[in-house]
Amino acid sequence: MYIYYTKRSRKIGTMRPVIPKRGEKDFEPAPGGGSGLQVHVLDRARAAMFDALKADRAISSKSASYGIWFPQISRVHVTVARGIHFSVMGHSAARPTSIDNGSAKLQKRLELLPEEALYLIERGALFCWKDIQADLTGLDDVEGAPMSVQQAFAEIIGKEDLTLEKYQVFAYLRRLGYVVTRTDPPSPSYPVPPPRLRSEATPSFCRRSLSIFSLFTTSVLRFWRGSFNWWKPLRISRLIHYNKSYGKVLKSLRVIPAGHSVTPHSSCATPVTPSSPYKIFYNMYKPSTNFRKTTPPQPDFQIVIINARTALVPSLYELTELFNVLPETPPPLPRKRGAPPVVQSFPAAVASPVNTSIFKYIFSWLLPLSTPQPISSQPRPHPFAALKAGKKNIVIAAVDSGNISFFRFSQGAFEEWPTL
Repeated sequence: MYIYYTKRSRKIGTMRPVIPKRGEKDFEPAPGGGSGLQVHVLDRARAAMFDALKADRAISSKSASYGIWFPQISRVHVTVARGIHFSVMGHSAARPTSIDNGSAKLQKRLELLPEEALYLIERGALFCWKDIQADLTGLDDVEGAPMSVQQAFAEIIGKEDLTLEKYQVFAYLRRLGYVVTRTDPPSPSYPVPPPRLRSEATPSFCRRSLSIFSLFTTSVLRFWRGSFNWWKPLRISRLIHYNKSYGKVLKSLRVIPAGHSVTPHSSCATPVTPSSPYKIFYNMYKPSTNFRKTTPPQPDFQIVIINARTALVPSLYELTELFNVLPETPPPLPRKRGAPPVVQSFPAAVASPVNTSIFKYIFSWLLPLSTPQPISSQPRPHPFAALKAGKKNIVIAAVDSGNISFFRFSQGAFEEWPTL
């Protein structure tokens, strides 16, 4: 139920509509339509919504920005930038500019992508004019009107792979405070996140030699002690059986291959067609992310946008192709329950002047098992929370006639948890 009221402005005889307030219903719908009072209240609430939509939106000229839409390059050149929108929107691009002597010079200017420009025009924060390639001799002193919202939709939608569904998702996330950028740069001047490091550095020859020596001393000490562990009955020697461990042995005992490293079998040569709609289009950052548009960090989420009326449910091969380009995220840490224990500080005793750090290092290097290993302060992740979060995540936004639904698909690794 909407409650509508108006505010009288300082000018006599003018009424300024406001946003209607939402209230609770005083009655339930009756089969016969209800009484005359109930029908009057419903009609008044319905009229409040339409009056709010018909109201003329006003904006102060001091907070408005100005730009020019260039259809040839599908960009908006911002001539006057005002407001906080440009801290996370727009990028700098070098364009040739004519000088008085007739020559051209590269000059950097602020440009907006089609979805960014349309979002600001729809909000009323940008007045945009269209660049016309025509002979305007004698009409230099004539000022044209900026593009309306309807004209902006007609001019911008369809440029730079921008569809109506992609713009609706962009505008919805921007209204919620998220920062949204393109995954694939539309131009060389568009800033992109730094590349991810996929492989670790190869250990040096000295480190490998020290590891072999430590393994040798460990096997000698185990044979000399003669201890037997019932939980680890296998006698695995890394000197004889290279790169063997309990995880490797259990993996070799599996009859059916497990894990996402195994490619799904398909009878077709190309199971994913090039016209598949499941391609990453936007990078999304949380409002709390320290974002700089000149050097953007790695995104918090990556979004695929589809039309729910035409696209089908993603197949296993389409999800596999999406996960192949995504990085692995670390498992979530367990939640801390209760307050941390308070450690009382005591006066430190007088240390011995003898420095034994070198002897401790040599002793731990020769006999690695005799020295106590340091206990890691970082808690181990919970297996079920890690499986629920997944190693790789992708967000699919399905747009059904303006209604946006977000679905998160994650890639879990059950084979990495031996307890399951």
